[in-house]
Amino acid sequence: MKKQILYLLKNGYPQAVSGESICKALGVSRTSVWKHIQVLRKDGYEIAAQPNVGYRLVSVPDFLYPEEVTYNLDTDFLGRTVYYYKEADSTNQIAKGLARQGAADGSLVVAEAQSAGHGRLSRGWFSPYGKGIWCSVILYPKINPIEVPPITMLTSVAIARAIKEVVGIEAGIKWPNDIYLKGKKVCGILTEMGAEMEQVKYLVLGVGLNVNIEAEDFPSPLKEVATSLKIESTQPVSRLRLLQVILKELEKLYFVWLKEGFAPILIQWKKLCVHLPGLVRLDSLKESWEGWTEDVDLSGALLLRLSTGEIRRFITGEISLREVT
Repeated sequence: MKKQILYLLKNGYPQAVSGESICKALGVSRTSVWKHIQVLRKDGYEIAAQPNVGYRLVSVPDFLYPEEVTYNLDTDFLGRTVYYYKEADSTNQIAKGLARQGAADGSLVVAEAQSAGHGRLSRGWFSPYGKGIWCSVILYPKINPIEVPPITMLTSVAIARAIKEVVGIEAGIKWPNDIYLKGKKVCGILTEMGAEMEQVKYLVLGVGLNVNIEAEDFPSPLKEVATSLKIESTQPVSRLRLLQVILKELEKLYFVWLKEGFAPILIQWKKLCVHLPGLVRLDSLKESWEGWTEDVDLSGALLLRLSTGEIRRFITGEISLREVT
């Protein structure tokens, strides 16, 4: 009922919608309408009530409610089913559980805050309430596990394009899963999967994007290395609008990937990469290498030229930028 009333108010915006017309459309009493209007107000919607005129939607809160994410969403299947949490331990953990239960392809898990958000190598991710996009997308591509790495890079291109469209600033990409603004990290992507030897059962794309975090919000270890869209653009950013555009761009690139492969997306990725070519240090779980980034191949692997002249191929690792170009 709340969702239906909200839909009527949005369709009537900016004009008021009479209580009588809402009652007739939904087959309920005026008292019932009033009660649901009160619930919407508690959820952060500003709704003006005018005697003998009706209810007028004044403003919508910047929360990632399912009814807001799906309203005017320009996708075919991504984000059409939304699992919303005010606070979650980790959206990726929830998404993996939902995927194992058969959640719809393209389902979105989104939280206003995470208590145990994490990135690659189980590193914690700072996820304060209402100030970022902390979400995960469930996908069921019919691919082999060895074909998975490019999906992380595809997602980073989609997010960089969305930032450009919504915020108007250029973001750069660091292999394999980070997005940077002015030398500081603004977004991380964590891809996890359930798979058998020769077939992916599900993919979960986790995104942690710092949107409206203030500089003073970051804990001490992050102040020098992390940033947010608000800090860099000097103005607040609509998380809802940004999430909708991310889903739109992600779906476009996902369809390209499934139909044409990674090659056309890799061209875009290389244009956004902040260290190709560049001098970097690459750390694995056991060893470290320094070298010159020669290229990234169609499998998503990084080709690093060592001081010996040898070119080594890496499919995983953590890059530290010694020089950002």
